[in-house]
Amino acid sequence: MKTPSPLPALLEAPLDRASAEPLQRQLCCRIKDAIVAGHLPAGLRLPATRVLAQMLVVSRNTASMAYEHLLAEGYVLADRQGTVVAALRTRAHVPAEATATPFPRLANRLAGLRASATTAADRTVLRPGVPALAQFPQAHWRLALAHAARMATPNMFNYGDPLGQLALRAAIASHLAITRGVHCTAAQVVVTEGAQEALTLCVRVITNPGDTAWVEDPGYRGAKSALRAGDLRVLPKRLDAEGLHFSATDWRVEQPRLIYTTPSHQYPLGTVMSVARRLALMAAAQAHGAWIIEDDYDSEFRHSGEPIRAMQGLVADAPVLYVGTFSKTMFPSLRLGFLVLPQRLQPLLEQPLRELLRGGHTHEQLAMARFMESGHFVRHLARMQRLYRQRQQALRTALGQHLGIPHSIEGGRGGLHLCVRFAADYADVAVAAAAQRYGMAPQALSTFALAPQAQDNGLVLGYGNTPVETMEPLVKRLAEILKDLA
Repeated sequence: MKTPSPLPALLEAPLDRASAEPLQRQLCCRIKDAIVAGHLPAGLRLPATRVLAQMLVVSRNTASMAYEHLLAEGYVLADRQGTVVAALRTRAHVPAEATATPFPRLANRLAGLRASATTAADRTVLRPGVPALAQFPQAHWRLALAHAARMATPNMFNYGDPLGQLALRAAIASHLAITRGVHCTAAQVVVTEGAQEALTLCVRVITNPGDTAWVEDPGYRGAKSALRAGDLRVLPKRLDAEGLHFSATDWRVEQPRLIYTTPSHQYPLGTVMSVARRLALMAAAQAHGAWIIEDDYDSEFRHSGEPIRAMQGLVADAPVLYVGTFSKTMFPSLRLGFLVLPQRLQPLLEQPLRELLRGGHTHEQLAMARFMESGHFVRHLARMQRLYRQRQQALRTALGQHLGIPHSIEGGRGGLHLCVRFAADYADVAVAAAAQRYGMAPQALSTFALAPQAQDNGLVLGYGNTPVETMEPLVKRLAEILKDLA
C-alpha cells in the first residue's frame, strides 16, 4: 500500500496574510521546519512551483523565490524533474558504547577560573575601582569627541593601526615620563581595550602553556584569570611590609617565566613595594630570564607624600612590561588601556602584535589624545585627587566611629579603596552579600586570595564613587550587618 504524501497535510493550512512577515518567508520557514523535524523526508519530491502556488493561493513568483532560497541554504536540491528534499543529518551519530554527558565539553583551563561575586552594574556605592562618575568633565570630553569627528577623514572609518593611534601613543608616553617616571617612546606603547587585554597580551607573547607565573596573594583576580587562561601554573606569593615576598629558594624551585605585581599600590592591600625589593626582583628576573608585569592601575592618585615612581623607570632596560588603564582616571566604559613594551622586546613583538590585534575605536583614541594634549586630563586628575582624599578621610572617620568591631585598615596612601580586616568570626563573604542587598558593593577580601589564610578576612571598600555625605550612614549599615551576622 502506498504511503500517503505528507505534503497535503503540510500545505493545507493557508499562509497568514494578516502577518507583517512576507508570504515568501512564511513559506520558507514552514518547509524548513518540516524538513528539520523530519516531516518531509530526504528524497521527497516537492510539487512544482505552479502547483504549490495554486495549493496556497499565492503567486507563482512567491513559490519560486521560496524554493530558490531553500536551494541556496541547502534544504532542497534541484534536478531535471524539479525539487527534492536534501538529506540532512540533524543529529550526530553517537556510538552505542559512548557515554552521554549532560554538558558539552569545555576547555580545561576554565576550571581554574574562580568566579567572583557578581554585582549589579548600577550598584557602585563602596565598590572598589569605580571613579567619581558624576564628577567627570563631560563637557570637555564631548568637545574632544567633536574635534575628532570634525577632523575625520574617510580613512579614519577603516581599520586603525593595530597598535593604537600614534597621537594617543605619543600622548601616553609623554604623560608617563612626567608623572610616573616611565622611560619609553611612542613606539613601545600599545593601546589596548582596557588593562585586561594588556594582561592577556603579556601572557600570549611571553609564555607557553605550562610555564610558571607568580602572583601576589591576595591580589587582583583579573590577573589570575588571564594567567590561568594561558594554561600557566599560577603560584600565589604572600606579601610582607615591603610587598611581594620571595626567596632564593623560590627562584631555584619555582622559577617563574612571568611575575605579576602592583608595586606602587598593591591591590587590594595598598602596600607599597620598597625600592630595595623592586631592585632585587628585577635583578633576579634578569638573571633567570623572567619578565615582570607592573600593573600601575591607579597610581596617579597619591594622597600623602610624593608620587611613587614606577618600577619600570628605575633601571635601564628593565625586564618590565608596564600596564596602565584609563578606567580609573577617566571612566570604565571607555575601555582604553595600554601596554608599554620593554625596549628590547619592542622590535621583536611589533609584527606579531600587528597580526594578533585589530585596530579600532579610532575616534575615541583621537579624542583621548586631544583630551590629554589640551591639559584637561591633568586638570581632571588634580581635581579628582583632592576629591578622593576627602572621601577617603570621611570613610576612615566613619569606620573609626561607627563600625563597632575591632578592625584594622590597610593601605590608604593612594588609590580609590581601603582594605578593612576584621576577625574571622564575621565571614566576609556573608557580610559582602548582605551589603549588596542594601545597595552597597564592597568586596570580600578572602575572594582575592588563591590560598586564603585566617588574616584574609575583611572588606575592600571603594570610596571613589561614594559621596562624603553618605559615608556615615553606609558604615552604620555595615555595622548593623556585622552585628546581625555575629
